[in-house]
Amino acid sequence: MAVAVAAGAALMLTACGGGQTGGTSASGRINLTMWFWGAPPQQQQTMQQVLINGFNNSQSKYSLSVTYNNNVDTNVQVALAANKGPDVVYSSGPSYAAAYASEGKLVNMNSYSAKYGWKSKLLSPMYQSGTINGKLYDLPNSASTYGIFYSKKVLSELGEPVPTTFAQLVAIMKKAQSRGMYASVTGNQGWKPVNLDYASIFLNQDAGPTAVFDALQGKIPWTSSALRKAVANSASFYQSGYLAGKEYSSLNFSQSMQLLSAGKSPFFLGPTLAFQFASDYFNNAAGNTDDLGFTGFPNINASLTSPIWTLGTTAALSINASSKYKDGAAEVINYIMSEKFFVDMTKTWPGYWAVPLKSIAGVRPSEFTGLSRSFVAAIQQMNKAVNAGNFGLDISTFFPPATQTALTNIDTVWLKTTPAANFLKTVQAAYDTDKSKGLLAPAPQPKP
Repeated sequence: MAVAVAAGAALMLTACGGGQTGGTSASGRINLTMWFWGAPPQQQQTMQQVLINGFNNSQSKYSLSVTYNNNVDTNVQVALAANKGPDVVYSSGPSYAAAYASEGKLVNMNSYSAKYGWKSKLLSPMYQSGTINGKLYDLPNSASTYGIFYSKKVLSELGEPVPTTFAQLVAIMKKAQSRGMYASVTGNQGWKPVNLDYASIFLNQDAGPTAVFDALQGKIPWTSSALRKAVANSASFYQSGYLAGKEYSSLNFSQSMQLLSAGKSPFFLGPTLAFQFASDYFNNAAGNTDDLGFTGFPNINASLTSPIWTLGTTAALSINASSKYKDGAAEVINYIMSEKFFVDMTKTWPGYWAVPLKSIAGVRPSEFTGLSRSFVAAIQQMNKAVNAGNFGLDISTFFPPATQTALTNIDTVWLKTTPAANFLKTVQAAYDTDKSKGLLAPAPQPKP
């Protein structure tokens, strides 16, 4: 696998001329590049129409092109290390960008933020996630949260309502198991950081956002009783078969959505970005678009303020410090940071491009169809909670790199390989390393 990844990175560098743009197009425009993950054809078509053609038609100086590759994070890392790579740097979240920034590979975008008004335009917690010591190195492409995708048909067959409490959720999952169904469907096949989705849910909605914030600030140790209890409870949840049972390691989000559409489970528990996978199985052609519902994840600890929407993002956008065309890369990012871009992308690609604007009052669910309407409605609920301070902190967005990597191994607790207390000692050590390197982002403080 390592050889394949290295070969893929070398191929990417070769195909893109070492990653340097250089020169102009036949029309006299300056060429700009961006690398992106290997999105399926339908979503690549949306990228072409809305981002590439949209940006190119919005001005006459630059011409943007996008290269797709599933090894994009590895390829970007290799390219940046060699002072090469695309002008616009895509990475799978702020922690990736923070690592690049610490190595001097990304541009401090404070001047561009002042020029385009990004700080006043975006949700404050989302903007802060891309800063280190007051310097902005990345912006999130989308707001994301966690919740429950549910099959209306299966819930009807079980004679159960949409769960509004954690106790209701567990009772319905037990009933589904008794009928030979999965309690829920999900899995980390091919992408171990999926573990962080469920670690985020339990830390924020069991230990609580204040405990998570205090741990990120170093006010309480990661081994504290509230966090240890949340990790232990996540293990009990997994061991009860509530995360697809023994199939967790052999399913991915796409396969899980297929099982949900086939009536094999009442639930898919996970992030809103999964709307993009759901669209392959819940659509007009299949005649079941209306069967998929979505609701917020109920608090596990009933004493916590409700509702809590754990806030995160799907990716981060930065500017390559080695780019010859930094101003052009900033124009691309600014083009994305708009309500129009949110709307145009989401109409055919729900789940991935909810630009984290402070206000999305002009984005009306009624203007969308199918799953896009449900996605927009969920993001609006989340925005309202975030603006009120009722939000949790997603691990993939707000946690520093080494801490995040350590938490990815929470499955060692689930599989009874490591006790929760010992696991959290490794998280504490990783956090101390991040802190010593100055990689702690200023996590926003949720409302107590």
